[in-house]
Amino acid sequence: MSRHGAVDLDWADGTFTFRLGLGEIEELERKCDLGVFQIAARLSPEGRQARLGEIMETIRLGLIGGGLKPVDALSKVRRYVDERPIDENRDVAYAIILAGLMRVHSATIEDEASGEAKAAGPNGSTSPPSTVQPS
Repeated sequence: MSRHGAVDLDWADGTFTFRLGLGEIEELERKCDLGVFQIAARLSPEGRQARLGEIMETIRLGLIGGGLKPVDALSKVRRYVDERPIDENRDVAYAIILAGLMRVHSATIEDEASGEAKAAGPNGSTSPPSTVQPS
């Protein structure tokens, strides 16, 4: 079962679960001295204004939130961010921060990324049916 706001991505030397929970978002904001929405805008493919530290911290904190030990997350970020094109890691960081902001399960993100839309129900809604019974 995936965790709320988590996304599984192929990165570095494997497939990792990344998650920015509230604690990680607060630390990211402190480390970057920017709000999470500002960081997301800077990481966006349209903006491309992110600093290397914003990319590195988003990935590092996403790995920690996804369950990796902090020392292992730092080691991976040092190794794979420094040795790869900055734009490639910016895309990863952007996917991580979007998942954290949308607070959705990774399966939903994968469906959206593949272009598969959820079919509308009989009432035209893609939301699950209400459990409230009319009185």
